[in-house]
Amino acid sequence: MTTNSLSISQEYPHSITSKRRRLNVQIAQEEVYTFFIKIVNTMSPDDVLREFKAVFIDGLDLQYSHSIPRVYKIFLNDKEQDFYNTIKRCVYILINTWKTSRKDKYIQNLVNLFAIKNLKVKANNFPAINICKSWLENFINSKDYQQIKLFAAKHDELSKGHWTNRYTSYLLVAQSVNENNPREQQEAARKLYKQIKDKFKFELAMYIARSQSAVSSTIRYKNPSVLGDNALRLIKAIILKKGAFSHENIANIFIKQTQGKTLEQFKASIEKYLFFSVDNQELVKTLRQQFAEILSLWKKDYNQEIITKELFLRACNRVIDCFTTENGKEPSLLFILLLTQGHSLTLVIILLKTILISRNSRRHLEIKIAHLIGYYEKYPEDECKWVINFMEIFNITFAIYAENVEYNLIKMEEDESSNPQLNLDAYRVFSQMKVDRQKRVSSDS
Repeated sequence: MTTNSLSISQEYPHSITSKRRRLNVQIAQEEVYTFFIKIVNTMSPDDVLREFKAVFIDGLDLQYSHSIPRVYKIFLNDKEQDFYNTIKRCVYILINTWKTSRKDKYIQNLVNLFAIKNLKVKANNFPAINICKSWLENFINSKDYQQIKLFAAKHDELSKGHWTNRYTSYLLVAQSVNENNPREQQEAARKLYKQIKDKFKFELAMYIARSQSAVSSTIRYKNPSVLGDNALRLIKAIILKKGAFSHENIANIFIKQTQGKTLEQFKASIEKYLFFSVDNQELVKTLRQQFAEILSLWKKDYNQEIITKELFLRACNRVIDCFTTENGKEPSLLFILLLTQGHSLTLVIILLKTILISRNSRRHLEIKIAHLIGYYEKYPEDECKWVINFMEIFNITFAIYAENVEYNLIKMEEDESSNPQLNLDAYRVFSQMKVDRQKRVSSDS
């Protein structure tokens, strides 16, 4: 170990009381965290990696080790979970710092440290070493370690492999709000989430611009969705809803009209608001009936209460639950009903309209999407095409309505139809990405 390596001299005999031992473990854990916070901010990344290896790995990857790495002595008389939590937080202390300073290559080097060949080789006559090896091996085989590898992957690699990898950003949202995760993991997840979202919005804007260009036949910009050329027609159809009767304007009207109303009145109003302008009337009738029955049972005792900002938010979150997953484990009946009948866009618009009246519900919605991804990840891609279609439409729609991107549809040629939806080819999409609040630069230039 190097001269800067962590020094842990405490011993934890079996005779020590459980309460005192627990306190000593917590004190030792804080010393480990403080050590890594200090060196990651004062030493070169290569030296930090050497220190990490010295603390957690050196001694375990040798077949005939006769000494336990000192950090493991903290936990041997206690719980494996304490070791697990300690190494996990230390990893995220490094990841979070290197993400901030854009030293991503060292995150990959950190992940590579765990490629230990001799973990399964037992140390003769030294059972304590074998216990430590099993703990580290369990950590490497855990879901938490798979999440760590997300931060080491390049953007282009995140979407490879299992089909759910294309929707990593929603899994990161779930990580970022999970209070059981160390704060460094939550912060790192928020940063990577933003990077992925910004990259998608940029690629979508550039794809729109290039796909309509005269040189598009020879120069093609990457389509960030898997919808192929249908993506552009979908985008045009969504943008057509902007204007005097745009979703934003109707949402603002709804907010004003429900001020000072009771919860019961709000329930009736939001039912009308969500299903307004849905084309398939037979579908609307079935959906509205089921939705109304579910929502009417929610907080019945508060029906005569004037709806407050807090109750408004909770009601909108409940609406999201109805259309995604009510228990966070399996999809809701309304979600299945809409998607299995091919109404992905209808569902996405209902969710969008909910967010437009309750911006603070966005995080709740993204967590619910993460729960749905977790439910469907056990199924092969061929069996989840309708879910994938929903996810792609969801991503595009919410990118179009993002706060830092503005899309406009401009008619480029005359046609005889009075309904612009009948000839979307006559229109071009122009996107503007805001540089700051006062200045915008067109991505179609």
